[in-house]
Amino acid sequence: MASFSVPLSGLEADSSWLNTISNNLANLNTDGYKNENLTFGDVFAQINGASGNGDPIQIGSGVQVSATTSNFSNGNVESTGIDSNMALQGNGLFVVQGDGQTSYTRSGDFSVNSAGQLITASGQLVLGYPAVNGVVDTGGTLGPIDVNPTGTIAGTPTTTFQTDTNLNSSAAVGDTFSTPITVYDSLGGSQTLNIQYTNTGTNAWSYTITLPASATGAANPTTVATGTMTFNSSGELLTPAGGSVTGIKLTGLADGAANMNLTWNLSASGSPTITQLDSTSATSSTTQDGFGVGTLTGFTVGADGTIEGQFSNERAQALGQVAVASFANVQGLTQSNDGDYSPTMASGAAVIGTAGAGGNGTIEGTSVEESNVNLSAEFANMIVAQQGYQANAKALTTMDQIEQATMQMIT
Repeated sequence: MASFSVPLSGLEADSSWLNTISNNLANLNTDGYKNENLTFGDVFAQINGASGNGDPIQIGSGVQVSATTSNFSNGNVESTGIDSNMALQGNGLFVVQGDGQTSYTRSGDFSVNSAGQLITASGQLVLGYPAVNGVVDTGGTLGPIDVNPTGTIAGTPTTTFQTDTNLNSSAAVGDTFSTPITVYDSLGGSQTLNIQYTNTGTNAWSYTITLPASATGAANPTTVATGTMTFNSSGELLTPAGGSVTGIKLTGLADGAANMNLTWNLSASGSPTITQLDSTSATSSTTQDGFGVGTLTGFTVGADGTIEGQFSNERAQALGQVAVASFANVQGLTQSNDGDYSPTMASGAAVIGTAGAGGNGTIEGTSVEESNVNLSAEFANMIVAQQGYQANAKALTTMDQIEQATMQMIT
């Protein structure tokens, strides 16, 4: 009589497969989840002699689960519009840490905690390479990524400024026109210069640049530069020659900032920015190369995992770079809750790097990677597993009936 263990092993194997299918379907909407499957192997335990030509007579003893495999192919990318979300496409896993333990995940549904650090949905810290003054050192030690929404960026003092101005050629002697322009000192404070033009005759103007009394604490505005301008009959600037006015000094600023030495650019790409045409005096634009102190207004994530902060002073600066880990054998990783993986001897140690380098995949910001479970394939597998279970159950029932018939013959 054949052993009941053969169909029982089939029932157990098909039951394990159904459990795996059920788990896949349960995680259909789990971000970063990787579809799992089972590999079955036969159990050979008996050799009952040999045939007439010497071939062994072999009778199998059932089936067993020989391996579980995870499908690490990409899931679909869903755009969320959330700055902290990331979808990793290609090889690699994010590096996260909770309770002092480092693990790895494909789920990029990150958020920002009260300390301004990137965290997973379960509260683990997302690790990467922090930036110092906007510079990321990928050779440094991994640490939490700080995207503190209260962060600030220091200002940059102005060194040059420019105005696009037309002075009315029909102006009478003594007519004036003024243009204010904001510049920034070494502390990131704003200072307002006033450029006043005065018509002094045909094709001739004088200019005076002043700093308000409040900027220096003086009783009256401070004159920081004076000069004259002349134009040809086509309204083109003749003097000052050289395309700029240098040595405009701002000293004794009340906020304690360092003295400033400014240059006024009078041309751009070889063309004068100050003209004298028969049109109303007007300034169409002003530019300068300084910035005030900026506060963080948001951030973006690049394909290489660099997190770049945008600041209120229209500047951008790197805040850090997310780390990506790869393994020689991803099938050797062990799984735990929340989509986390841990290395084993079979997987090998983690190789830490960055997205887009060393064979690692790239990152899409404001997005998450969806589960890669194929609903149609899982339903098809479920039918096959169900039929296998029913067939083994039928074999077990048949063997039980034969067993009963044999017992009746004996009695």
